[in-house]
Amino acid sequence: MPTNRPRRPASEPAAARARRPPRRRAPRATQPSLSLSIQLGEGVDALPATRARLRRLAAAAIDADATLALRFVNEREARALNAQFRHRDYTPNVLTFPYHAAGERISADIVICVPVVKREARAQRKAPDDHLAHLVIHGVLHACGHDHQHAGDAARMQAVETALLARFGIDDPWRR
Repeated sequence: MPTNRPRRPASEPAAARARRPPRRRAPRATQPSLSLSIQLGEGVDALPATRARLRRLAAAAIDADATLALRFVNEREARALNAQFRHRDYTPNVLTFPYHAAGERISADIVICVPVVKREARAQRKAPDDHLAHLVIHGVLHACGHDHQHAGDAARMQAVETALLARFGIDDPWRR
């Protein structure tokens, strides 16, 4: 099809491209919004990580808008919550209590037992901060609907955890 534009020499397209302004990238999809409340239970005197770090960990793991409470507790409170709501008589490292229905904004309380996190990190020879990061992400993923009751679900959840932790420079927690 004939055009009215003059033909350019073969070498000109590269030079013409070099003079063009750079292409603008498409804007990133907006990140889900996060409303995060951080609480200390009785007997827990200090946060085990900075508020900023806890927020970054939670924000990395959400896949939709979320309202989360992250509560750091002692063994007595963790064990009582586990007994009351899960009918299990032991002290867990993390508990997640989702309150939202399908399709609604994610809403959950995530309870982390600080002494258990420290004890497990020591026993597993992991940095306590890395183990804490893993459990924050694990709890948030539960709030988002992930589960590990079945082998396939567990493998998927572990893969997501590993990928998210890698973004923070943390090794795969499942590798022994």
